[in-house]
Amino acid sequence: MAKTVTIDRADEYAVIVTLNRPDAANSLSHQMLDELQEAVKFIESDRNVRVVLLTGSGAKAFCAGADLKERKGMDDEEVIETVEKIGDTVKMVEALPVPVIAVMNGVAFGGGLELALACDLRMISSVTRVGLTETSLAIIPGAGGTQRLSRLIGKGNAKAMIYTARPVEAERAYSLGIAEYMHDPQFLMDEALELAGTIARNGPIAIREAKTAIDSGIEKSLEEGLKKESDSYRRTIPTKDRKEGLQAFSEKRKPHYRGE
Repeated sequence: MAKTVTIDRADEYAVIVTLNRPDAANSLSHQMLDELQEAVKFIESDRNVRVVLLTGSGAKAFCAGADLKERKGMDDEEVIETVEKIGDTVKMVEALPVPVIAVMNGVAFGGGLELALACDLRMISSVTRVGLTETSLAIIPGAGGTQRLSRLIGKGNAKAMIYTARPVEAERAYSLGIAEYMHDPQFLMDEALELAGTIARNGPIAIREAKTAIDSGIEKSLEEGLKKESDSYRRTIPTKDRKEGLQAFSEKRKPHYRGE
């Protein structure tokens, strides 16, 4: 059986995870969800990984969402279990300790956009579209879309997208803040690799702690969030990387961080 998720090492510190069902618009089959969970566990176990790029195979789709052909033969309980599996997989991606960048090379609909929303950053091809289209099928986003999209772009804009089920063009997605970066398709992966390299050159412990501080504090009061930030800051102080950063600054050279 062909792999539906592949992992390739882009360089010493970055990996590319590719959703690999181009003939099915990289839709989320049970096999793909299982393999994506395995990929997450592999990344968690590899301390050399500092950045993850998540993309889709081919030029048409990042991920078109749930596999509706597979779903057609399910009863109600099986549908619910499948949506929960998608949600659990999305949360596993979100919980990775290193930055995950969604490289949306093609359309991202339904669960595909929900997966991208769980990433730390999103880069979008200038010729594609994204949307939470579930209400056109008489259901709602069930893998975090109603929550993550509204937190990212505001309640009103999220309601407009979900109520209408209309995909938005890349420029609109970029202006709304769904994607932090937009590039022409022929440059998208090169720009993603450049961004990944920029992140990976910074202190890996500091990046992990910054992610922890942001993600754990964003839904709390400012006072609680500042406490989370302080805790994360303190964990960077005794590291060898911090001393390397100071030494490199004084010697006017680029630091070489080891994640120690």
